[in-house]
Amino acid sequence: MTTKQFYNELNYVNHTQASRLFYANLVLKQPDLLPKLLEITFMVNDKTSTRAAWVLEYVCLKNLELLLPYLDTFTLNIKKVHLDAAVRPVIKICELLAKAYFGKADHLIKSNLHETHKERIIETCFDVLINDEKVAPKAFAMSTLFLFGKQYDWIYPELTQILNRDFPIQSAAYKARAKQIIAKIKKTKN
Repeated sequence: MTTKQFYNELNYVNHTQASRLFYANLVLKQPDLLPKLLEITFMVNDKTSTRAAWVLEYVCLKNLELLLPYLDTFTLNIKKVHLDAAVRPVIKICELLAKAYFGKADHLIKSNLHETHKERIIETCFDVLINDEKVAPKAFAMSTLFLFGKQYDWIYPELTQILNRDFPIQSAAYKARAKQIIAKIKKTKN
């Protein structure tokens, strides 16, 4: 399937879990579609990129290791994603990468997520927190930054400052996650 054919196919993806899963399974069965899916995901001014991001999230939920050969492409382009519906799945994938990297189980992410990748993810997550984004990507960004704060000691002070600063003006969902992250940071310091 060409990129154009796959692009046309992605126009049939809708917000339902069944639809996203159907196309994710298509990519899981034909991994050669993954670079095409990434290419479409990062056509950031095109509404089909949102549908591609939804599918990419489901692919990564099922098999994060498929993303390994494309970590450079993924981390180079995540900061360009700006459509609300595409930001959420991309930042969710960042959280999945952080969880795999810092998790107790052996995971190939641990040996393949390089310094540059981590720096790009961290930068993008901070951007999500300080920009006018929806609550879900902000929550994923907080969790991702908390995990990377285990390795980079400068993250916790910055993260705490942003969370405290924005706390009074954010939604109840934001406040709940921010309280949770701040409590975890305090617990880590003790």
